[in-house]
Amino acid sequence: MQNTITKTYSEFRQDSFKHSNSKNILNLVELRLNKIFSDEMNSSNSIFIKVKPNAIHKMALFLSGTITRPCSVGIAGETASGKSTIALDIINTVQSFAQEYCISNAITRINTDDYYYDRSDMVKKAGSFAEFAKHYDLDVPEALELELMKTHIKSLLFGNTVYLPEYDMSGTAIRKDNAKLAIPSKIIISEGLFTLTEKVVDAFDFKIYVDVTPAIQKERFYQRAAERNLGDSADEVYENASSKAKTHIHPTAQNADIILSGEADRRAYREFINKLLHLVQDIHFNSLVLS
Repeated sequence: MQNTITKTYSEFRQDSFKHSNSKNILNLVELRLNKIFSDEMNSSNSIFIKVKPNAIHKMALFLSGTITRPCSVGIAGETASGKSTIALDIINTVQSFAQEYCISNAITRINTDDYYYDRSDMVKKAGSFAEFAKHYDLDVPEALELELMKTHIKSLLFGNTVYLPEYDMSGTAIRKDNAKLAIPSKIIISEGLFTLTEKVVDAFDFKIYVDVTPAIQKERFYQRAAERNLGDSADEVYENASSKAKTHIHPTAQNADIILSGEADRRAYREFINKLLHLVQDIHFNSLVLS
């Protein structure tokens, strides 16, 4: 009986030490994160417009290893806000870090646009995509199968391999299901107009909204419209997108943990991600050398 009690007490002390050590690491990580975020928010031309305090604590839980599962990141914003560019910079920066430290399956991208419903029959019937678009609104959440996107993200977070759809953006409105293999990764990231809308928002651990002034957004839109040869239809497309954004996209900013400026220098986004990755390096590769 004495040996059993001694063993149980010994195991209890080991568990208590592990718990105490984990809590200490969490606190240290959160302190470091608070400084990283504070320095950026107080800098001139900060990438941040708003950061909810809970976002930093939540990030500390993942980075410290307190939460061991993968995390999901959703980025939303209206057309030409800069959300795709920011997502791409995050992906490229994380992949470079992963390559340097031989980390496999670091980040997986889920493209929200791939979840548009297949409407190829309607395009054929209309005679062209332009004619189809006159009678079918692509600037509303109902145009996408967001429930399927949520299912795929959740499945990846639980460690399952998923086959994703692929939508043809060239004007055919064809969606091929089970077209792309997605492997579970440390980070699942998605961006799109409706990424933070009701049907999919709770699939994300970190919710980011990219804000941009109307003047910059409009300038970017028309530059893109010229590149895509939208011609005279550009005005109609812009007005519809802007109108629908007020109803379906702008309100989703309230769901965001972080609101980013879509007008900050791209280098600033990458530099900030690198500061977070430097903390990851300290935690997992440098025995938590925190200063």
